[in-house]
Amino acid sequence: MDNVPRMMSIRRVAATGLLPEHALRVMEKQGRLPALYIGKKCLVNYDALVAQLNGLGNSQPDIDSSV
Repeated sequence: MDNVPRMMSIRRVAATGLLPEHALRVMEKQGRLPALYIGKKCLVNYDALVAQLNGLGNSQPDIDSSV
C-alpha cells in the first residue's frame, strides 16, 4: 500500500509548514493545486504537491552565452 497518496485538507497541509494556508487557497483558485473534490471538500494530494514544488526549484534560466 505504498502507492496510496496522502490526501489532506488545505488546513492540514498548511499545518505541515509546507506553505501557508492562504497560498494554498490561492493555488486552489488558480487550478494549480493537485486536489480531488468530494462535494465542497478539497483534498490535496500531498505527495504530488511536494513533487510539484520540488520541480519548481529545478528549472534553470536560459543564459545566452553569445552576448
